[in-house]
Amino acid sequence: MQFTAEQIAELLEGEVDGDPQVLVNDLAKIEEARGGTLTFLANPIYTEHIYRTKATIAIVEHGFKPAQPLPKTLTLIRVADPRMAFTQLLERNSELRYEKKGIEQPSFVSPSAKLGKNVYIGAFSYVGEDVVLADGVKIFPNCYVGDGVKLGTNTRIHAGVKIYHGTIMGAQCVVHSGAVIGADGFGFVPNAKGEYDKMPQVGNVVFEDRVEVGANTTIDRATLGTTYIREGTKLDNLIQVGHNADIGKHNVIVAQAGIAGSTKVGDHNQIGGQVGISGHLTIGNNVRIAAQSGIAKSVEDGTTVQGSPAFDKGQHDRSQVVFRRLPDLQKRIDQLERELAALRKATESRG
Repeated sequence: MQFTAEQIAELLEGEVDGDPQVLVNDLAKIEEARGGTLTFLANPIYTEHIYRTKATIAIVEHGFKPAQPLPKTLTLIRVADPRMAFTQLLERNSELRYEKKGIEQPSFVSPSAKLGKNVYIGAFSYVGEDVVLADGVKIFPNCYVGDGVKLGTNTRIHAGVKIYHGTIMGAQCVVHSGAVIGADGFGFVPNAKGEYDKMPQVGNVVFEDRVEVGANTTIDRATLGTTYIREGTKLDNLIQVGHNADIGKHNVIVAQAGIAGSTKVGDHNQIGGQVGISGHLTIGNNVRIAAQSGIAKSVEDGTTVQGSPAFDKGQHDRSQVVFRRLPDLQKRIDQLERELAALRKATESRG
């Protein structure tokens, strides 16, 4: 789609400096832009590029004053905050990219499913019995949506996602390709023969609003009750969330982290990549866990931890300094022991 400088300025509440009818159809970095693209200048480090950019439109702040002539084909849109304005355009561009409607064939939608307005179901998808899809839900090709699933307004499910029965998602959630939501939790009980019997997992998974789940992440259904992902939490790719876990609001959890069953994570936490959290723990609010840490006990509010097993990050960093000096310290200890032995021998000979 093409947009004029005038249309873009109206969206951004900006002012056109140049040709208001000039057209663009793509976005680009200022140093890589080509004709027909829109770029922005927010960081002064990149100012030199605006004097030779091939972009058709550039977003700049209101007070920008060129120190040398600009390209004759360049139109400026002056705004209060170029970075925020460009972010708005990226969001709008993303919305347009996923603006699809209707049911593609071949696909299966149960007659008992309830579909809201402007729903999209991509080809080769399966929508089971009693599913409820609210207005604006987008389900891209090759998805499985099990019986009784409920997806909230404007939730987007990318290609190849599997959502097991009974899962409930709020509004504006995003689930990326390959994710599996609601598979059985890892529940096995040893019997008298030393074998493992499966404990049925009869709970479900619930997302609150604006949850985002990365590619190939897996979230297990509860044994009983619910596995929760609370409002605004963002999960990266390749994360495992165990059964009956309760992940609070506005957390960010980075790739390859694993959270075992029945662990409760509070709000506004940052959990690094490859972190492992044991089961039945409580992680407080505003906690930071550094990458590759192993959490074997509960963590209090406002704590920053690192290591495996993890402990206070300040102590961890000081310990690392000592750790790197261990070979030298060993040499000094060996030397001191030799000197002490020599002193003892001399003392004994005098006695």
